[in-house]
Amino acid sequence: MNDTTATLDAPTADDALTRPFPGASPYDTYVHASLLNSLQQPLTEAPDEMGFLVTTQVMELWFTLIVHEWRTARVAFAKDDLDAALDALTRSRRALTALSGAWAPIAALTPARFNGFRAAFGRASGFQSAMYRHMEFLLGDKNAALLHGHSGDRAVHEALGETYREPSLYDEVLAFLHRQGRPVPAHVLDRDVTLPYRADPGVVETWRQIYTGPQHHPHLTLGELLTDIAELVTRWRSEHVMVVRRAMGAKPGSAGSSGLAWLQRRAARPVFPELWEVRGAC
Repeated sequence: MNDTTATLDAPTADDALTRPFPGASPYDTYVHASLLNSLQQPLTEAPDEMGFLVTTQVMELWFTLIVHEWRTARVAFAKDDLDAALDALTRSRRALTALSGAWAPIAALTPARFNGFRAAFGRASGFQSAMYRHMEFLLGDKNAALLHGHSGDRAVHEALGETYREPSLYDEVLAFLHRQGRPVPAHVLDRDVTLPYRADPGVVETWRQIYTGPQHHPHLTLGELLTDIAELVTRWRSEHVMVVRRAMGAKPGSAGSSGLAWLQRRAARPVFPELWEVRGAC
């Protein structure tokens, strides 16, 4: 055997790419790609339905990641671990940016194209998403009626009920700031966390002291990161309004809601309201 033949017969790094596996590939075992790719089951022949399904499912995955990161941050705040909390919030900011970009495949649906498959999903509607409801509850936007809407699925209802009864991410932020010596009012700290959060003048003053203090203070970094998150959530909601307006105008929603009007009201709800009010008080 000459040197050339030996070289040709020698195993290469790329051989691993063609070597068969005894079952599912390690990649598929870890990522469950086969399962994910089996979940798109269009009910019509409409060419846009596949994109609608994939877009919706991808958003559900981003919701799951964002909820995970916000829960991680919430636990870190409760432990006064600001570094870990900021890390989790930063990761969630990246996920929120990707979430907003996920509208692109269906952002230009015309009414005719949307109507090509709209009837197929019957009374299904995005506001029925349990994971998105976890997001809203973690933001402090609690709503007992929307929790009750999931009572038909015991496991989903119980999990969502826990998030409903627990302090929101913002509740834990304010409790953390209080322990750090910031003047968060006692009535805010002791409030019923199952009620929707409402802006408080005392919390505005807390943030005003942070924003008018040293400009490289970690608490200011926290405020700006929360503001980024609030802005991205609002932008996602606004994109949702635009997609619906373009595809179906002011028609009623598929599950009996007012459709566009309902989305517009939700989009107008402030996230972390004092972080926006404080800018006029500095």
